[in-house]
Amino acid sequence: QVVQSGGGSVQPGGSLRLSCTAPGFTENGFGFDSHSIGWFRQAPGKVREILSCINNHNESTYFADSVKGRFTVSRDNDKNAMYLQMDNLKPEDTAVYYCAIPRGAGHVCYNTPRLYDYWGQGAQVTVSP
Repeated sequence: QVVQSGGGSVQPGGSLRLSCTAPGFTENGFGFDSHSIGWFRQAPGKVREILSCINNHNESTYFADSVKGRFTVSRDNDKNAMYLQMDNLKPEDTAVYYCAIPRGAGHVCYNTPRLYDYWGQGAQVTVSP
């Protein structure tokens, strides 16, 4: 189970931090620290898009140009936790945000939602004046 927290409403230029935890997560004997993790968002009427991923070597990849330089992904394997720090938020960042863990351990960061099997419940982020 992946549990999300954070989200909310903020004015443009503000910051929010999203968190996800996966207590006791294991898959085929491999724990949380053996998996990559990803952050996605889905705005109304749009497809779910991947924002970033951090692999089991703590290497991060930012797939969405729109968030580069503003969003930061991190993880804390001791807590089975992952974070998305969002700064300088813009109205176009309004969406439901999801964290997810892909099937299979390894260092690959997948950019396809269908390869992620374990999802947080989602968190609404609203950016408006």
